[in-house]
Amino acid sequence: MRIIPAIDIIDGKCVRLSKGDYNTKKIYNENPLEVAKEFEDHGIEFLHLVDLDGAKAQHIVNHKVLERIATKTSLKIDFGGGLKTDADLKIAFESGANQITGGSIAVKDPETFKMWIQTYGAGKIILGADAKDEMVAISGWTEESKEELIPFIRNYQKEGIQSVICTDISKDGMLQGPSFDLYKKIIASCDAELYLIASGGISTFDELPKLAELGCEGTIIGKAIYENRITLKQLEEFILTSNKG
Repeated sequence: MRIIPAIDIIDGKCVRLSKGDYNTKKIYNENPLEVAKEFEDHGIEFLHLVDLDGAKAQHIVNHKVLERIATKTSLKIDFGGGLKTDADLKIAFESGANQITGGSIAVKDPETFKMWIQTYGAGKIILGADAKDEMVAISGWTEESKEELIPFIRNYQKEGIQSVICTDISKDGMLQGPSFDLYKKIIASCDAELYLIASGGISTFDELPKLAELGCEGTIIGKAIYENRITLKQLEEFILTSNKG
């Protein structure tokens, strides 16, 4: 299972929110590159970078942060937040994103999102399926759609999507553990080639082997790292053990 730390950006700074609420913003570092380099120094290869300003503005904003991290580290970055147009996507890839995550657009403008999958290939496009009570939430989680989570994922699998990041919003930033039952249900209900990336609520190191056992392909960890609930040393050892296995 891949370990994917998260860096969320507001005003160019590394922050975390609780349940996606911008009013709960807590700044952890003024310099996201510093944070990214620390991850890299501990054997981490992947990064989930979220442009929270972009999510609010509905277009890419913090691409310079992406470019800085992409050029100064060898981290493979998946980038999301406010990507709505072909121009946004072009900027993200030109700034060094390995993959992009599309959430709201997959609900509000499915034709554009499907075209991205066809144009760039399933390896480059991740479906962001964030949920509240198994309904897909959009627009930086301020809006609930009419899409049911599992049928939504299954429909996009038919369009070629392989990688899905699923955040249970009720768990995000709360440090109360991830939605094991939800992930189990998704894996059981979807086609076998689904790469499910768990996100939200990770609070202790012991949860990681459990997610791996369930069949999650990756897990995104945010606040647990910043609040020292899970140390980078622990993650380094987990990665080393996994690679040996």
